Amino acid sequence: MKKEMTSMKQMRLNSILDEATKLLIEKPNASMNDIAESAKIGIATLHRYVESREQLMVYLGLRAIEVVSEAMQNIHLDEENCETYIPELIEVLIPLGDKIFFLTHDAAIHYNPEIEGADLKLREPILHAVSMLQQKNYFRQDVNKNWIVDVLYSILFLTWQQVVSGDIARKSAASLVVDTFYHGFRAR
Repeated sequence: MKKEMTSMKQMRLNSILDEATKLLIEKPNASMNDIAESAKIGIATLHRYVESREQLMVYLGLRAIEVVSEAMQNIHLDEENCETYIPELIEVLIPLGDKIFFLTHDAAIHYNPEIEGADLKLREPILHAVSMLQQKNYFRQDVNKNWIVDVLYSILFLTWQQVVSGDIARKSAASLVVDTFYHGFRAR
């Protein structure tokens, strides 16, 4: 869907998309002018990269999938020790909370077949790991695995917000998410 670009132009577009993602989380109804201002470019420059808000939203969805997918490439699912997959995943994805939020909450991207297909492919290894963990009784087997992944994504985003605001230390964030994801808030 994206036009062929030089690597320099692609880097610039990615920078614009990353800024737009941050802004749209804080201000979902931000205008194209707001996005250009946030990216520290003029509106004409923004329109050289994206023709419309609709196209911007598609690019944002594809960018989020690209960044999350790249981060997940180094996490391997060992079927013998599948319980290590989720903690490793959490550690890698907390810094990408804005991308996770965008993928799970922006309605504009959920009607795009290209994004839906890429998102399903992105979720496949996570869903597989959850299925294995359900079989090993780490998670309830009567709960839909998509629900479990959506809950994980929500916790990741909330943790990212708390880390950014300084309410949770970056170093302790992953262990807090793992503990919350597996045990909730039950007192020990």
